[in-house]
Amino acid sequence: MKFEGIYTPAVTPFTSDGAIDKQAFAEVLESLIEAKVHGIIIGGSTGEYYAHTAQERFDLAAHAKDVIGTRLALIVGTGATRTEDSIEYAKAAKSIGADAILVTSPPYALPTDRENSVHALAIDRAANLPIMLYNYPGRMGVSMGEEYLARVGKSRNVVAIKESSGDMGRVHRLAREFPHIGLSCGWDDQALEFFAWGARSWVCAGSNFLPLEHVALYEACVLEKNFDKGRRIMSAMLPLMNFLDGGKFVQSIKFGCELNGLKVGQVRAPLRPLNSGEKRTLQTVITNLKRTVAQVNSGANNE
Repeated sequence: MKFEGIYTPAVTPFTSDGAIDKQAFAEVLESLIEAKVHGIIIGGSTGEYYAHTAQERFDLAAHAKDVIGTRLALIVGTGATRTEDSIEYAKAAKSIGADAILVTSPPYALPTDRENSVHALAIDRAANLPIMLYNYPGRMGVSMGEEYLARVGKSRNVVAIKESSGDMGRVHRLAREFPHIGLSCGWDDQALEFFAWGARSWVCAGSNFLPLEHVALYEACVLEKNFDKGRRIMSAMLPLMNFLDGGKFVQSIKFGCELNGLKVGQVRAPLRPLNSGEKRTLQTVITNLKRTVAQVNSGANNE
């Protein structure tokens, strides 16, 4: 499997009493399929996996597969502090016919590169599925270092890495020193730079509610190789990315979905929803973004 295109870490809708709303979840998935994103990730931080029980995670992944079928690639997150738990999530992904798994570092534990690689390879053996690594030291506490990548990169299943360190120097090193592991953008405001360095995929939470605009940037940079157009689209997107960096990331993604008519409900504790002022600001940002990207696409088509 090759990771190419826009991969959406899907939000998890909740009912008013806090239960997972499977009907609304199916509607989210159908909206993404209709928008022609290239794959869907279940069990990521945007989906609030950390606030789910293990059974909820198993059930949600299985439901996603039932809805998606073979229409899009389904990637299942295996993130957990205990290796044993990650293995169970990987086995479940295999059993439902997922196309790939997402493998993170175990949060809070602070493993060494060697310990972390043993963790990842145990998950790999359990599923024997294509793997996208997920390097997010800001949340996990450790980075996937060179020893880790050298060890884990020997597995034929390790085909990509979602790089969310925010360190562009590291992106350069990955592109030069580990070219057999495909780069995937995991730091939204660096998407243009990732594509310039050969990334062919972008895992972007904003595509839950702005899929067409995210696909437009991917197509401009990767398929058309038109970085002038890409810069114009990226410039239009930066106010959104700046807003998302303000500390209420998942809440903002869910509100964006609500603006699109998707009833995804509120976030689970300990998070709290946006206030009315934040909602007004985000709505203005989204409106401007859509208008500007549409103008960029229209201008490009008229050239």
